[in-house]
Amino acid sequence: MNSELSDLLGSITEDIDSELASTPDVVVKSPESFDVEKLPIQKREWHQLEDIVAVVVDLKGSSRLGTGKHAASTASIYEASTDNAVAVLKHFGADFIQIQGDGAFGLFWGERRYEQATCAGITVKTFSVDLSAKIHDKWPDAPITGYKVGIASGRVLAKRIGTPRNPAEQEPIWSGKPVNYAAKAAQTAELGEMVVTADVWANIEDNDYLTTSCAHGSDDSPSPLWDNKIIENVPEEDDSRNGRVLTATWCSECGEAFCDAILAGDTERPESAEARANSMRAARVGVLEKVMSAKKASAINRRKGLNRR
Repeated sequence: MNSELSDLLGSITEDIDSELASTPDVVVKSPESFDVEKLPIQKREWHQLEDIVAVVVDLKGSSRLGTGKHAASTASIYEASTDNAVAVLKHFGADFIQIQGDGAFGLFWGERRYEQATCAGITVKTFSVDLSAKIHDKWPDAPITGYKVGIASGRVLAKRIGTPRNPAEQEPIWSGKPVNYAAKAAQTAELGEMVVTADVWANIEDNDYLTTSCAHGSDDSPSPLWDNKIIENVPEEDDSRNGRVLTATWCSECGEAFCDAILAGDTERPESAEARANSMRAARVGVLEKVMSAKKASAINRRKGLNRR
């Protein structure tokens, strides 16, 4: 095989010059008209979605899982974790799913995108607790592992990239903050945590089923479930880095009922009024008051815009 390196680099230089000489077309799509299968591959056209929600699930400690003498156990752990994480994203209606190494991400852009995405994230967290315990019981010497979850939202540009006329070598790419920031949120999380950006929090903070406890167990009344969390590696000038973190999982007694209520669009539990107020207050401590007020206004305006379509 001859490398033909000079020809390759020359062809790349020509392509770069051609691409940068003029800008491609950007077509704004509604959630109803957007279709991943119809993303252009050769045509210089990108499709824009105003607001999607990205859920990234990241397997903690996966790089420490051996592929030598422990190859069989590592393979078993990967299948038990990744297969089920993908199944959860699919179950909650992810519009696009992609496996990346030891994790995966799902994109949601329908009317209930925030509710579906958050329920999916909590469900991954919930089964991950059981998964981690079972892995430890079966392989006590295996690295501690389990899922960390990150969720972010915002505008994206999408296009299919790869080798023309060869679908096996093509993938859609999602340019914008959602997937990138969701990955950073998952990286910031500890095992069993779910971290959301300020943009996501602004869309769910008034949902009592998501933000306050059910009061089962030791609680006498509902209490706030989330804490403030700075998302590392998100630029300091970007307010999205002011995230929130959830450590709780679905309650074994009422988790399904809560999940059903969230997906149905229910938001209010009268018994949670005080806890809701405390939760919102905690998310607006100090400089966060200005940040969250702006994010909330943006969330309301974006939803109104999408609902008018």
